Amino acid sequence: MTPDIRTIGVVGAGNMGNGIAQVCALAGYTVVIYDIDAAKVASARATIETSLGRQVRRGTVSADQAVAAVAKVHPTGTITHLSPCELVIESVSEDEEAKRAVYAALQPVLRPSAILATDTSSISVTRLASATERPAQFVGMHFMNPVPMMELVEVIPGVATAPHVTASIEAVARRLGKTPVVAQDFPAFMVNRILAPMINEAIYVLYEGVATADRIDAALELGAHHPMGPLKLADFIGLDIVLSIMRVLHEGLADQKYRPCPLLIRYVEAGWLGRKSGRGFYDYAFDPPKPTR
Repeated sequence: MTPDIRTIGVVGAGNMGNGIAQVCALAGYTVVIYDIDAAKVASARATIETSLGRQVRRGTVSADQAVAAVAKVHPTGTITHLSPCELVIESVSEDEEAKRAVYAALQPVLRPSAILATDTSSISVTRLASATERPAQFVGMHFMNPVPMMELVEVIPGVATAPHVTASIEAVARRLGKTPVVAQDFPAFMVNRILAPMINEAIYVLYEGVATADRIDAALELGAHHPMGPLKLADFIGLDIVLSIMRVLHEGLADQKYRPCPLLIRYVEAGWLGRKSGRGFYDYAFDPPKPTR
């Protein structure tokens, strides 16, 4: 049986990992957030505190709740500090080899009954589970970005995932204030299977010279009431992540409609990854950002 979950580990103190740690701490869980990057470990609590401060100013969280949540977050660069956790959520880069390396490092650390979840946005949960010694206790738990604001968590059981593990992760998601939706283990699951090809098509529209980036975004914002145009959204997500998802779809479903746009590949090869690199479909050295094409 699955143990009661009181302590949650998060592997990866990047944007997603910090967001996951934040919502878990707000829900009353003790959170251990681990990263091999000492700078990320050192800044994790301050990053979460800053994010909670924004929520306090918006009135969605009280000052007392924010203080209590920060106190529950324990950043560390020592992987053995994850050993007390009943649930560990892996949130490293969307790269299968990187994830497999994490699971190998976790194998001697985790208690036998612990659940291991992955925040993958597109990679086969069944295949990732096969790289662990606990496929029955392995499950996909895909949070949306930005984690504190977005209501959905996709829960993806692999072929070997035990039903009570899926149910336990759904219960955790509800305690976090999220709505869990179970998806079958197909490439990119639900949200990204729909969203990433839309973004890729917008990049084709740009590549073919139909319109500039700002006009494409305005068209979708005004014509389809999207809160953020597809190219702005691509920059927000990270063009490397969008490309990774499109490659998973293209390889996993063997359909040319999922072929990544050559312009997306070119931008990633140039290091133009969006907001995190300062340049993507927009140049963030300008205020407001200036389209690069």
